[in-house]
Amino acid sequence: MADSPASDPATDPSFSPRPDAASLDAAQMFDLSGRVAIVTGGSRGIGLSIAHGYAAQGAKVVVASRKADACDLAVAEIAEAGGEALAVPVHMGDLDSVNRLVDTTLGHYGQLDIVVNNAANPLGLPMEHITPETWEKSFTVNLRGPFFLFQRCLPALLDSDHASVINVISVGAYIPAADTSMYSAAKAGLLSFTRSMAGVYSPQGIRVNAIAPGTVDTTMTRNTGPEAMARMSDLSQIGRIGHPDELVGAALLLASDAGSYITGQCIIVDGGFIPAR
Repeated sequence: MADSPASDPATDPSFSPRPDAASLDAAQMFDLSGRVAIVTGGSRGIGLSIAHGYAAQGAKVVVASRKADACDLAVAEIAEAGGEALAVPVHMGDLDSVNRLVDTTLGHYGQLDIVVNNAANPLGLPMEHITPETWEKSFTVNLRGPFFLFQRCLPALLDSDHASVINVISVGAYIPAADTSMYSAAKAGLLSFTRSMAGVYSPQGIRVNAIAPGTVDTTMTRNTGPEAMARMSDLSQIGRIGHPDELVGAALLLASDAGSYITGQCIIVDGGFIPAR
């Protein structure tokens, strides 16, 4: 059987030519000027690093976290570095608070382009000690809150020409968990929602992806104690705990035009933790 003739780019409407390499501007691909981003859990750790990274690339960043003073401090740091940010306290377990976050953002900036679901509740218990109350506390913040924030943001995201949602999950979504089973299960659920969100809304112009950090030097990690931190350092192929700034590259890729053909994916940033297991 003879080979089918190759499609003619001049007549094939499905053909999308690669831009002339000489016209590509790598720095421009990561530029977020003119875009507005909500970063939950944005006052410390991974969220704060992402907020700084987005502001440095020109985005107006809404720093959302439970403590108003922590939000204000983060905004002051971003402003001192030359960026623009707005502090909006939010409790992801309270849907009225979630709605106020979106309303305040749209009232102040008039648009929304990027949503980073980073806030989390690290509550950990052995499975035999999980109660309906602790279950509710964990899943309300780690899964229900991020989903309904996404839902509330949908109209604004559909109006955006650069809509991107990034759900920060965890390598715990991929591996067995003992004392952190609730947290890991909620993050696995958020990963599943990420794929479903992408499947439904990517054709409408909203890209949805996830980032799965490994062990990162955050308050949550430090609360496990120095011995646990040392053990976790040894579990990755790189042999150390990550810094929150090391998540910024993935977050910029997924939020910017550099990631315009990426959706429904999860970027694992774990120093080789999963391959080492």
